[in-house]
Amino acid sequence: MVSLSSHFRSTNYYLNRNNNSHHNHNYRIKHCVSCSVQPTQTNIKVVINGASKEIGRAAVEAVTKARGMELAGAVDICHVGEDIGQVCGMEEPLEIPIINDLTMVLGSISQSKGAGVVVDFTDPSSVYDNVKQVTAFGMRSVVHVPRMQLDTVAALSAFCDKATMGVLVAPTLSIGSILLQQAAISASFHYRNVEIVESKANANDLPSVDANQIAKNLSNLGQIYNREDASTDVLARGQVLGDGIRVHSLVLPGLPSSTTVHFSAPGEIYSIKHDITNVQCLMPGLLLAIRKVVRLKNLVYGLEKFL
Repeated sequence: MVSLSSHFRSTNYYLNRNNNSHHNHNYRIKHCVSCSVQPTQTNIKVVINGASKEIGRAAVEAVTKARGMELAGAVDICHVGEDIGQVCGMEEPLEIPIINDLTMVLGSISQSKGAGVVVDFTDPSSVYDNVKQVTAFGMRSVVHVPRMQLDTVAALSAFCDKATMGVLVAPTLSIGSILLQQAAISASFHYRNVEIVESKANANDLPSVDANQIAKNLSNLGQIYNREDASTDVLARGQVLGDGIRVHSLVLPGLPSSTTVHFSAPGEIYSIKHDITNVQCLMPGLLLAIRKVVRLKNLVYGLEKFL
């Protein structure tokens, strides 16, 4: 069914009641109303792959509330058959069951009009095959899977170029984290000493994706940092990433996910900090990614390309 919108326009016509041009003009006004009917823009149909995860549940709620989007499917190996709205604790069920077969979900919505996007929260081992399936059904992918190998990204990029289909790989969906990275790059042109201190509630994936990305960004600028302390092998000095950038990871239950970049020069210290208290902070970045990927015809790495 095609949705239609009507636009009404009022027009005033001035009619000359006297046809003799030598006489004074005597006008009367005639009001006319015209109506044009145009199809409304179709919502982006979004499938969440990894819907039962914490970030997946948050994504379901965000997409459901977002203007111009509609939740079209939920895929996961957990809670199969249950309504995704109830799994997310929403007030009313969404009447969308969780299915553990991505191909089945794609097939059910591939014939509908409008753009389709699959958000992939799965794991690095399955991302390539998932994107290939999604592309085969003419849909785009937003991939947020930490610790993806660079060779997987390269293979996906080559595949997308050949298929002329867009994919957005986003190592982070936090806009604040991206702003921190950009601020660190700007500061690095003025300081030669830099260290990263991060905190987490658990010891998974250390150093974090953010710390690794910051160290990579700064190292790509061709500078060597912390020259005075570059050769030390004292473990308490932290792990060295890139060109002399040291990372210190603090792990304690209850700590928020936090990243602080400290720069120093004689007589001053410049610190940039970003805290994540819950997964909701990733949702504005996710919605931005969904809206941008529908126009892509190749792979783009990093949400920062659109900020």
